[in-house]
Amino acid sequence: MVRIIPMVSSSIRPSSYLTCSSFMFCNTCAPSRRFAYLATDFIVIILKARALFPCLICALICNGDTAVPQSHFFGLKASSKIWRGESRTIATGNMAQASTAATQESLLEWVKKDKRRMLHVVYRVGDLDRTIKFYTECLGMKLLRKRDIPEERYTNAFLGYGPEDSHFVIELTYNYGVDSYDIGAGFGHFGIAVEDVAKTVELIKAKGGKVNREPGPVKGGSTVIAFIEDPDGYKFELLERGPTPEPLCQVMLRVGDLDRSINFYEKAFGMKLLRKRDNPEYKYTIAMMGYGSEDKNCVLELTYNYGVTEYDKGNAYAQIAIGTDDVYRTAEAVEIFGGKVTREPGPLPGINTKITACLDPDGWKTVFVDNIDFLKELE
Repeated sequence: MVRIIPMVSSSIRPSSYLTCSSFMFCNTCAPSRRFAYLATDFIVIILKARALFPCLICALICNGDTAVPQSHFFGLKASSKIWRGESRTIATGNMAQASTAATQESLLEWVKKDKRRMLHVVYRVGDLDRTIKFYTECLGMKLLRKRDIPEERYTNAFLGYGPEDSHFVIELTYNYGVDSYDIGAGFGHFGIAVEDVAKTVELIKAKGGKVNREPGPVKGGSTVIAFIEDPDGYKFELLERGPTPEPLCQVMLRVGDLDRSINFYEKAFGMKLLRKRDNPEYKYTIAMMGYGSEDKNCVLELTYNYGVTEYDKGNAYAQIAIGTDDVYRTAEAVEIFGGKVTREPGPLPGINTKITACLDPDGWKTVFVDNIDFLKELE
């Protein structure tokens, strides 16, 4: 469902949520989303500003002529020139600060209440049938649907452990004639919860799969894990757990500033910091972010390696899609809390599904999809 911008050449086609410049709003229309909630925010700004700076507000309203005695301003004496000129500059600056603070507070409250869920992860593969066979036979996934778009020379396949309207799934993209991609160093792995790691590993070996780490306790803990690799080189961490409603449970990405990333995903994406663990012996720190507990939801695992501030992202991994009730307000929150909007919010031509695309501070891409429009696509 998520269209991908070509990464290598014109032969690489996107998936379904296109972020192409041809679908960007014009300069006249694009800024309109910034005023969608102007009335509410303006009232909040005025009330906060008046509470914080009553004398300055009066000075502005009264044009500085008959407002309040100069001595009321922080106990300082000032000339008529300062009162009528420089005080207005101070007032304007304080009003701007109050405006920004009020807007941030308003967006923070909205983001917390927005109904968000991680929908799917999108990445490119070189042989779709080979990958589908590996995921279904070795990892126990189901092929949920498949679609071919010959006019744009690509095919999508959706796989997972349950229906798309309630489970986090994988969207594979095969671009005609492209048989390999660069995974890069930034993408880490996907996590899958299984009841018996050793048994799963044996099955993968029997099918000719590659095992990178044999089953055993995680370093510094007791959870039994193993690492395996799919035919395209994507790594999967197998985690031994009891039955779970969301077996596809993790997406791990590496970041250059963990605290910055945590702050961004909390404020702009509305995720919660579920846990944070430092491993000084191995010189890395992880943070688990998500919309619910790890045992019942897919979560984002952010990894910071000591001293590494940036990574090569390659051209294989594409993005995560997240549902939202309002793509317009989502774009506002992304921008104000340090992200970059790469596709202005609005409907996709032809299917009218409303989306917006953005980059986090490290350049990882996310596409937000309108919740109602997403469900209509599945009908």
